[in-house]
Order: sequence, then structure tokens, then C-alpha cells
Amino acid sequence: MRAWRAAWLFAAFLFPSPALHAVAGEAAYTGCVACHGAGGEGKRALHAPALAGQHAAYTARQLRNYRNGIRGSDPRDTYGVQMRGMAMSLPDDAAIDAVAAWLAGLPPPAGAGEIPGDPKNGNDIYQGKCGACHGLTAAGNPALDAPRLAGLDTGYLRRQFLAFREGRRGAHAEDRLGKQMVMMAKTIDPGQELDDVLAYIHAQSLPGAQAPR
Repeated sequence: MRAWRAAWLFAAFLFPSPALHAVAGEAAYTGCVACHGAGGEGKRALHAPALAGQHAAYTARQLRNYRNGIRGSDPRDTYGVQMRGMAMSLPDDAAIDAVAAWLAGLPPPAGAGEIPGDPKNGNDIYQGKCGACHGLTAAGNPALDAPRLAGLDTGYLRRQFLAFREGRRGAHAEDRLGKQMVMMAKTIDPGQELDDVLAYIHAQSLPGAQAPR
């Protein structure tokens, strides 16, 4: 770690003003830029999801889960295994919290284009099975430890859904919230139903998206 980064981190953790905390988060994030983008927008070609605008508590919890082997320990979870190694590069909980807070303050990415699936039918399925936790417009709900889904690449969402469904994620004994998602993933057919739900979630990140009526 460069000396100036260490100094900023040290100052931010001793004197945790919002400005210094933000600087510390951005500095600690530099190791993530290559995959997740300078603004946390994610990179589809690298299968790296967007992190910008995600609730800080969720991001921090996932980073800790990676560090503690709760996530990314299944060898079938190729990208999770990679992320576990990257999460280990963050020196401590203070750095994790700073990164998570900085990312939460960035604007979430907007969706673009269209994807296969019927968003109208997806809305019906989503509201019945996902909306109570993840919010009507997939904006997430920190009070329920539910992450934001709108703005995430649909390929990433599909991979995570299948990882839960197939036990590559959420199988660890300490992953209580993951176990809930394992059960929920098994209530949605991974074919057309999933396509429709993903189409609905994608639509929520498009400009002018409105809450369902």
C-alpha cells in the first residue's frame, strides 16, 4: 500500500468525518477498479457486477463473508473463489466499512436496451415472491438485509440465482440469509419464469421506470 493511501486510511479511521471516511473508502477501493470499474459500474465482460449504489450493510456483509469463508469457498463457485482472494486484500473491518460506505454513495448504474422475457409477467412473479424483501422496484431493503437488484447485470443475477438453487451459494452453516435465498430460488422455475423476473428487474433500472400499480 502506498504511503499516502496508508496515511489517509489512518487519518480517516482515527477521525471518522464523512469526508475523510469517503477518501478512505475510495483509496481502499483501488484494488477493485480493474474488475468493477472506477465508479463501481461493473464490467460485464469480466462477469463483475455493479457495486455502485448498493446498500453499505449488504456490501460489507458480503466482503466479510468472503473473508471468513462463508461465501466463495465452494470450488464450483469460480468467481466467488476469486472474490474471496480479493476480499482478503482488505486489511480489516474498518477498510471494509469504508469501501462499502463509499460505494453506497455512488449513483447506481442505469440499465440499457432490452432482454428476453416478459416484464409484465415478471412483475407478477416478482411481487409475489421477491418484492416483500427486495422492494416493489427492486431497490432493496436494508432493514430486511435485502440487497438492491435493479441496476445489476442480468447475467450476474442469473448466475447468483442458479448458484443459490444449486447449492453453490448459501450452503454454509453460518449463512442464514443465504439459506433463505436457497429456499426462495427453488420456488421459481429457472426457465421462462426466471427470464420474466429478470426482465422486470432490468426494467426498474431504465430511465423513467415507475413503481408497479
